[in-house]
Amino acid sequence: MRWDIICIYQMRHGKKTETNRSGKNHVTVWNIKQNNRGENMIAYIKGELVETLPGSVILDVHGIGYRIYISGRESEQLTKMGSQVKLHTYFHVKEDAMQLYGFQHKDDLEVFSLLLGVSGIGPKAALGILTAFSADDLRFAVLSEDAKTIAKAPGIGVKTAKKMILELKDKLDLEDAFEKKLLHEQEAEETLPDARGEAVEALTALGYSPADALRAVQKVEPGDDMDTEAILKAALKRMI
Repeated sequence: MRWDIICIYQMRHGKKTETNRSGKNHVTVWNIKQNNRGENMIAYIKGELVETLPGSVILDVHGIGYRIYISGRESEQLTKMGSQVKLHTYFHVKEDAMQLYGFQHKDDLEVFSLLLGVSGIGPKAALGILTAFSADDLRFAVLSEDAKTIAKAPGIGVKTAKKMILELKDKLDLEDAFEKKLLHEQEAEETLPDARGEAVEALTALGYSPADALRAVQKVEPGDDMDTEAILKAALKRMI
Protein backbone atom coordinates (compact mmCIF):
# COMPACT_ATOMS: atom_id res chain seq x y z
CA MET A 1 0.00 0.00 0.00
CA ARG A 2 1.36 3.41 -0.95
CA TRP A 3 1.10 6.15 1.65
CA ASP A 4 0.94 9.86 0.97
CA ILE A 5 3.69 10.85 3.35
CA ILE A 6 3.87 14.04 5.37
CA CYS A 7 7.26 14.69 6.97
CA ILE A 8 7.27 15.99 10.53
CA TYR A 9 10.46 16.87 12.38
CA GLN A 10 10.41 15.91 16.04
CA MET A 11 13.00 18.14 17.65
CA ARG A 12 12.92 16.48 21.06
CA HIS A 13 14.99 13.54 19.80
CA GLY A 14 16.48 15.19 16.73
CA LYS A 15 14.68 12.70 14.48
CA LYS A 16 12.59 12.87 11.37
CA THR A 17 9.40 10.79 11.60
CA GLU A 18 7.27 10.01 8.55
CA THR A 19 3.55 10.13 9.34
CA ASN A 20 0.68 9.03 7.16
CA ARG A 21 -2.58 10.97 6.84
CA SER A 22 -4.22 8.93 9.60
CA GLY A 23 -1.75 10.49 12.01
CA LYS A 24 0.09 7.27 12.86
CA ASN A 25 3.86 7.27 12.92
CA HIS A 26 5.22 5.23 10.02
CA VAL A 27 9.01 5.06 10.37
CA THR A 28 11.91 7.03 11.84
CA VAL A 29 14.23 7.95 8.98
CA TRP A 30 17.31 9.80 10.22
CA ASN A 31 18.82 12.03 12.84
CA ILE A 32 18.75 15.57 11.44
CA LYS A 33 21.39 16.86 13.81
CA GLN A 34 25.06 16.16 13.27
CA ASN A 35 25.74 12.46 13.05
CA ASN A 36 27.85 10.55 15.54
CA ARG A 37 31.02 11.54 13.66
CA GLY A 38 30.23 15.25 13.95
CA GLU A 39 29.54 15.65 10.23
CA ASN A 40 26.94 18.03 8.82
CA MET A 41 24.20 16.67 6.57
CA ILE A 42 24.66 19.78 4.34
CA ALA A 43 28.37 20.27 3.58
CA TYR A 44 27.99 23.37 1.39
CA ILE A 45 25.49 25.33 -0.68
CA LYS A 46 26.32 26.93 -4.03
CA GLY A 47 23.90 29.31 -5.67
CA GLU A 48 23.09 32.81 -6.90
CA LEU A 49 23.27 35.62 -4.38
CA VAL A 50 19.83 37.24 -4.61
CA GLU A 51 19.48 39.16 -1.34
CA THR A 52 21.52 40.44 1.57
CA LEU A 53 19.95 40.89 4.99
CA PRO A 54 21.41 42.03 8.32
CA GLY A 55 23.58 39.10 9.37
CA SER A 56 22.52 36.77 6.55
CA VAL A 57 22.23 36.23 2.80
CA ILE A 58 19.80 34.38 0.57
CA LEU A 59 21.15 32.05 -2.11
CA ASP A 60 18.88 30.84 -4.90
CA VAL A 61 19.58 27.21 -5.73
CA HIS A 62 17.35 25.94 -8.57
CA GLY A 63 14.43 28.09 -7.45
CA ILE A 64 14.80 27.46 -3.71
CA GLY A 65 15.98 30.35 -1.54
CA TYR A 66 18.26 29.36 1.33
CA ARG A 67 18.77 31.85 4.13
CA ILE A 68 22.27 31.46 5.51
CA TYR A 69 23.61 33.35 8.53
CA ILE A 70 27.09 34.82 8.08
CA SER A 71 29.67 36.86 9.97
CA GLY A 72 30.29 40.56 9.48
CA ARG A 73 33.46 39.75 7.56
CA GLU A 74 31.51 37.64 5.10
CA SER A 75 28.88 40.40 4.78
CA GLU A 76 31.55 42.87 3.64
CA GLN A 77 32.57 40.53 0.83
CA LEU A 78 29.22 39.16 -0.32
CA THR A 79 27.69 42.22 -1.94
CA LYS A 80 27.49 41.48 -5.69
CA MET A 81 23.93 40.51 -6.51
CA GLY A 82 23.65 37.78 -9.13
CA SER A 83 27.08 36.34 -8.43
CA GLN A 84 27.61 32.63 -7.80
CA VAL A 85 28.54 31.99 -4.18
CA LYS A 86 29.65 28.80 -2.45
CA LEU A 87 29.30 28.65 1.34
CA HIS A 88 30.51 25.82 3.54
CA THR A 89 27.71 25.31 6.01
CA TYR A 90 26.92 24.33 9.57
CA PHE A 91 23.38 23.03 10.10
CA HIS A 92 22.21 24.10 13.57
CA VAL A 93 19.11 22.55 15.09
CA LYS A 94 17.28 23.77 18.17
CA GLU A 95 13.78 23.26 19.51
CA ASP A 96 12.16 26.16 17.70
CA ALA A 97 14.30 26.55 14.57
CA MET A 98 16.69 25.02 12.05
CA GLN A 99 19.37 27.41 10.79
CA LEU A 100 22.26 27.35 8.35
CA TYR A 101 25.52 29.18 9.05
CA GLY A 102 27.86 29.68 6.13
CA PHE A 103 31.50 30.52 5.38
CA GLN A 104 33.39 31.04 2.14
CA HIS A 105 36.39 29.20 3.55
CA LYS A 106 36.42 25.78 5.20
CA ASP A 107 38.94 27.03 7.73
CA ASP A 108 36.42 29.53 9.13
CA LEU A 109 33.81 26.79 9.40
CA GLU A 110 36.26 24.61 11.33
CA VAL A 111 36.99 27.41 13.80
CA PHE A 112 33.26 28.14 14.11
CA SER A 113 32.66 24.48 15.00
CA LEU A 114 35.45 24.62 17.60
CA LEU A 115 33.89 27.71 19.17
CA LEU A 116 30.53 25.96 19.48
CA GLY A 117 32.29 23.29 21.53
CA VAL A 118 33.11 25.87 24.21
CA SER A 119 30.53 25.89 26.98
CA GLY A 120 28.47 29.07 26.93
CA ILE A 121 29.19 29.97 23.30
CA GLY A 122 26.36 29.58 20.79
CA PRO A 123 26.19 30.32 17.05
CA LYS A 124 25.44 34.04 17.50
CA ALA A 125 28.43 34.56 19.81
CA ALA A 126 30.67 32.46 17.55
CA LEU A 127 29.73 34.62 14.53
CA GLY A 128 30.46 37.74 16.58
CA ILE A 129 33.92 36.41 17.39
CA LEU A 130 34.62 35.62 13.72
CA THR A 131 33.45 39.13 12.83
CA ALA A 132 35.93 40.65 15.25
CA PHE A 133 38.81 38.32 14.35
CA SER A 134 39.93 36.28 11.39
CA ALA A 135 40.36 32.56 12.03
CA ASP A 136 44.13 33.09 11.95
CA ASP A 137 44.11 35.98 14.44
CA LEU A 138 41.82 34.07 16.79
CA ARG A 139 44.10 31.03 16.78
CA PHE A 140 47.09 33.17 17.71
CA ALA A 141 45.11 34.96 20.44
CA VAL A 142 44.14 31.61 21.98
CA LEU A 143 47.64 30.13 21.71
CA SER A 144 49.18 33.24 23.29
CA GLU A 145 46.46 33.18 26.01
CA ASP A 146 45.50 36.78 25.16
CA ALA A 147 42.14 36.91 26.95
CA LYS A 148 42.11 40.72 26.86
CA THR A 149 42.14 40.77 23.06
CA ILE A 150 39.55 38.00 22.71
CA ALA A 151 37.26 39.87 25.14
CA LYS A 152 36.98 42.69 22.57
CA ALA A 153 34.59 40.52 20.55
CA PRO A 154 30.93 41.50 21.03
CA GLY A 155 29.25 39.67 23.90
CA ILE A 156 32.49 38.07 25.09
CA GLY A 157 33.78 39.08 28.50
CA VAL A 158 37.16 38.28 30.03
CA LYS A 159 35.71 35.32 31.92
CA THR A 160 34.36 33.72 28.74
CA ALA A 161 37.60 34.53 26.91
CA LYS A 162 39.62 32.71 29.57
CA LYS A 163 37.26 29.74 29.37
CA MET A 164 37.70 29.70 25.59
CA ILE A 165 41.48 29.66 25.94
CA LEU A 166 41.32 26.85 28.48
CA GLU A 167 39.06 24.68 26.32
CA LEU A 168 40.66 25.37 22.92
CA LYS A 169 44.39 25.73 23.54
CA ASP A 170 45.09 21.99 23.49
CA LYS A 171 43.11 21.64 20.25
CA LEU A 172 45.34 24.10 18.36
CA ASP A 173 48.93 23.79 17.18
CA LEU A 174 51.26 26.80 16.88
CA GLU A 175 53.19 25.50 13.87
CA ASP A 176 49.96 24.66 12.07
CA ALA A 177 48.60 28.14 12.88
CA PHE A 178 51.66 29.80 11.29
CA GLU A 179 51.42 27.61 8.18
CA LYS A 180 47.73 28.39 7.69
CA LYS A 181 48.22 32.12 8.14
CA LEU A 182 51.05 32.21 5.58
CA LEU A 183 49.02 30.14 3.11
CA HIS A 184 45.93 32.36 3.47
CA GLU A 185 47.97 35.54 2.91
CA GLN A 186 49.62 34.11 -0.19
CA GLU A 187 46.29 32.92 -1.63
CA ALA A 188 44.66 36.30 -1.01
CA GLU A 189 47.51 38.24 -2.64
CA GLU A 190 47.48 35.96 -5.70
CA THR A 191 43.80 36.75 -6.33
CA LEU A 192 44.29 40.53 -6.21
CA PRO A 193 44.65 42.61 -9.39
CA ASP A 194 48.16 44.02 -9.93
CA ALA A 195 47.36 47.50 -8.56
CA ARG A 196 45.87 46.09 -5.34
CA GLY A 197 48.74 43.67 -4.89
CA GLU A 198 51.20 46.55 -5.23
CA ALA A 199 49.22 48.56 -2.67
CA VAL A 200 49.47 45.65 -0.20
CA GLU A 201 53.24 45.51 -0.76
CA ALA A 202 53.52 49.27 -0.22
CA LEU A 203 51.60 49.12 3.05
CA THR A 204 53.76 46.24 4.23
CA ALA A 205 56.86 48.29 3.41
CA LEU A 206 55.44 51.09 5.58
CA GLY A 207 55.43 48.72 8.54
CA TYR A 208 51.89 47.32 8.53
CA SER A 209 51.45 43.58 8.92
CA PRO A 210 50.57 41.68 5.72
CA ALA A 211 47.21 40.69 7.21
CA ASP A 212 46.28 44.29 8.13
CA ALA A 213 47.48 45.60 4.76
CA LEU A 214 45.50 43.00 2.86
CA ARG A 215 42.36 43.65 4.89
CA ALA A 216 42.56 47.41 4.31
CA VAL A 217 43.04 47.04 0.54
CA GLN A 218 40.16 44.57 0.26
CA LYS A 219 37.85 47.11 1.90
CA VAL A 220 38.61 49.79 -0.70
CA GLU A 221 35.69 50.19 -3.09
CA PRO A 222 36.86 49.18 -6.59
CA GLY A 223 36.99 51.78 -9.33
CA ASP A 224 37.97 51.45 -12.99
CA ASP A 225 40.32 54.43 -12.81
CA MET A 226 42.02 53.52 -9.53
CA ASP A 227 45.76 53.00 -9.80
CA THR A 228 48.11 51.77 -7.07
CA GLU A 229 48.51 55.25 -5.57
CA ALA A 230 44.76 55.84 -5.33
CA ILE A 231 44.19 52.44 -3.72
CA LEU A 232 47.06 53.05 -1.29
CA LYS A 233 45.65 56.43 -0.21
CA ALA A 234 42.16 54.99 0.29
CA ALA A 235 43.54 52.05 2.29
CA LEU A 236 45.65 54.35 4.49
CA LYS A 237 42.56 56.40 5.37
CA ARG A 238 40.97 53.21 6.70
CA MET A 239 44.01 52.35 8.77
CA ILE A 240 44.55 55.74 10.41
